Amino acid sequence: MIINPYDEWYALVRALELKESGAATAVHLVTVGQADAEPVIRKALALGGDEAIRIDAASNDPYVVASEIAAYAASENYNLILCGKESIDYNNGVVGAMLAELLDMNYVGFATKLEIAGGTATVTREIEGGEEVDTANLPLVVSCQKGMAEARIPNMRGIMAARTKPLKVVPASGVSSLSEIVSYDLPPAKTGVKMFDADNLDALVSALHNEAKVI
Repeated sequence: MIINPYDEWYALVRALELKESGAATAVHLVTVGQADAEPVIRKALALGGDEAIRIDAASNDPYVVASEIAAYAASENYNLILCGKESIDYNNGVVGAMLAELLDMNYVGFATKLEIAGGTATVTREIEGGEEVDTANLPLVVSCQKGMAEARIPNMRGIMAARTKPLKVVPASGVSSLSEIVSYDLPPAKTGVKMFDADNLDALVSALHNEAKVI
């Protein structure tokens, strides 16, 4: 129903910045979905994308999504693919890495900065306890997160232009899913708070051991 924020605010906007600086020639928007996704893609065109491609398939399996995008990307010979670090619906966070493997490209994940000079990318990414700076040759897949770019809002001119920008629908290659969602369940309801007298630590320890089963 909306563009995944990690894709929109960070990956897409950084791609637009690279185009504006002359480091990229065009920004193509590729998604896997059915016709109801097209109004959402138009918003990305309104932000400044040059062309949208909808791969006509419906799947929540990340392998299918990555495979379909990889098949199209290979035919277009893209040398830089930016995606969000994860989706906000399933939080899988694996499509970027799968894309890199399927396309035999270098991959840097959880990136907060990206610069391109010639055929080399300099990427800053978060690691446990700090940051690291990597260099990698293009072609490259980068998954983006907060810090990569500042969110943009489409203006009226962009919204009007998006109506006439190309939105191409391509057939799916028919990749089989490797996983499926069987069911959704809510977490168990929280019980009431149980109070213990500060002088009765034995009762507290007993409850933690026998009732909460955390020790």
